[in-house]
Amino acid sequence: MTGRFSFPSLLESFFRHRMAKQRNATPATIASYRDALRMLILFAADRTGCTPCDLTIGDLDRDTILAFLDHLEVSRGNKVQTRNARLAAVRSFFQHVAANDPASLGIAHRILAIPLKKAHTEITHHLTRTELDALIAAPDQRTVRGRRDRTLLLFLGRTGARVTEATGVNVDDVQLDRTRPQVLLRGKGRRERVVPVSADLAQALRALIAEHGLNHDSRDPIFRGARGERMTRFGVTHVVRRAVAAVTQPGLACKVVSPHVLRHTLAMTLLQSGVDLLTIQAWLGHAQVATTHRYAAADVEMMRRGLDHAAIPGKHPARFKAKDAVLQLLESL
Repeated sequence: MTGRFSFPSLLESFFRHRMAKQRNATPATIASYRDALRMLILFAADRTGCTPCDLTIGDLDRDTILAFLDHLEVSRGNKVQTRNARLAAVRSFFQHVAANDPASLGIAHRILAIPLKKAHTEITHHLTRTELDALIAAPDQRTVRGRRDRTLLLFLGRTGARVTEATGVNVDDVQLDRTRPQVLLRGKGRRERVVPVSADLAQALRALIAEHGLNHDSRDPIFRGARGERMTRFGVTHVVRRAVAAVTQPGLACKVVSPHVLRHTLAMTLLQSGVDLLTIQAWLGHAQVATTHRYAAADVEMMRRGLDHAAIPGKHPARFKAKDAVLQLLESL
């Protein structure tokens, strides 16, 4: 293999040309792919006894990739969804390898043939309105931090924003001086959307902006850390956990509450209020309505009302019983 097609040169051209220039990938996507390939490189270096600089494409063959995926699930405890996300990054890199290094075409094709693993579809968890109200009211309003925490929880619960969307909101992204306040959210894949702001959230945002002395036309972050820096996703998670710990609501203590659960809660509230799936899709910034449809599948009460409305009888027809030995064998499987 020539120096032109060395592993380090292919890795550099993948990020600098394919990801940044050809695909115009977002910083979040580049960071995700970078982390996946870094873990693969460290795994392969440990497996071969080489330093990362001495690795070749041949060291990253199909067996190594499969062993790496097993390592993610077994040793690191990653879920299938995370395993598939790492594999997507690896496959994208080897698409680049196949297009630029003919000598490695066979290795690349064998890796590109590795299928994604089917994941277990979990139930979408959400809070009741009473639980959400208790969570929002949990922070101590007598402190600066408590008032910020309440506004942040209110923002997540009323807008359905993802964590990175909430932390990315600047002062000039909110329009609060009009009869219909709204906020601009920057979602995945550089997709922007504008969502309405409820009256209680608008009041809390005005108070927070005034308390920190922020200019309404500035690009300063609304949600800030203790030193005035933009809050991180870990900081938001800590705020939610701290609020959960302060709530005395019995049912809330039994639930695993993350910032994303507040997003699910808004979606379920909108659905139960009669809002159609296309509107919810636009509100949450889903690329496909199939993603939004899972909320309809998660609402058992709506299903039960549909069952009552259809007046489906409770009697079940007699089940088929196979008499043939071969058919009985298949029935027992």
